[in-house]
Amino acid sequence: MDIRQLRYFLAIAEEGAITRAAKVLNIEQPPLSRQLRQMEQELGVTLFDRSGSRLKLTPAGERLRQRAQTLLAQFHETVQEVKELDEGVRGVLSIGSVVSCISLLPPKIEVFRERYPEVTFKIQEGDHYQLGEQLEKRSIDLILARLPFEASGSAEHAVLPLPSDPFVAVIPAPWSSRFSPGCIRMNELADVPFLSLKTEKTTGMHEKVMKECREHGFEPRVIGECSSVAIIIALVAAGIGATVFPASVMASFTLPQIKTLPIADTEVQSGVGILWLTDRYLPKTARRFIQMFAT
Repeated sequence: MDIRQLRYFLAIAEEGAITRAAKVLNIEQPPLSRQLRQMEQELGVTLFDRSGSRLKLTPAGERLRQRAQTLLAQFHETVQEVKELDEGVRGVLSIGSVVSCISLLPPKIEVFRERYPEVTFKIQEGDHYQLGEQLEKRSIDLILARLPFEASGSAEHAVLPLPSDPFVAVIPAPWSSRFSPGCIRMNELADVPFLSLKTEKTTGMHEKVMKECREHGFEPRVIGECSSVAIIIALVAAGIGATVFPASVMASFTLPQIKTLPIADTEVQSGVGILWLTDRYLPKTARRFIQMFAT
């Protein structure tokens, strides 16, 4: 069994049919079927349950799928590592970022492109769980996210903490006359309709804001829990409610319908960091990008 056969096997597992896998691999169906039979004969096991309309992995096939994904990732990383020994900084840098950290990327990317013009970028947005899965699959090289990082899985992450981000109040602009000029006190948010950033799996920022409100003697009147920063911003702009966000979030949303106010009586901060896998080879492009954040 070789690397080529493992690729074939993974394509069949992904597509659930030899015909579709052959199209993806750009080969004929009969040779692909022969390769699968040879693998099963060599291993002495059945890799797929063929009783239904879609091929399903047997327990042995599922174990091979897990191992094959790891082996192919290690193979590609080894090839990349060897090639990079005599190459400059070039290629594609794949970055995952939560929406609330997106505004931190453009200034760094601008400087990075000036230093390394042969590097191109692939940027993916998602929540902690989505990005964590993509990192484990090696679809992205690193993640820019809020800390602590909330993700499932057993992968170990290295973390470069970045400067913490103060929280600010985000209100509809017409509400400005209700509050102190230039800033706001936390308990002034006690009676306003409140919008909170929360998903089924990522609750860290929601819980931090709720805890801060309670420490100031009130339970916020939450009228909506939203999974997207953009949704909350749209609702605030429409005058439906207010929220509390890390200050850097608002760098991406400069709308006249929205007013951002510092919070005078809280020191609550939002942690930010860059994360990558400890058990994989990190491309030279990613290492240089991380170093730029560290200096």
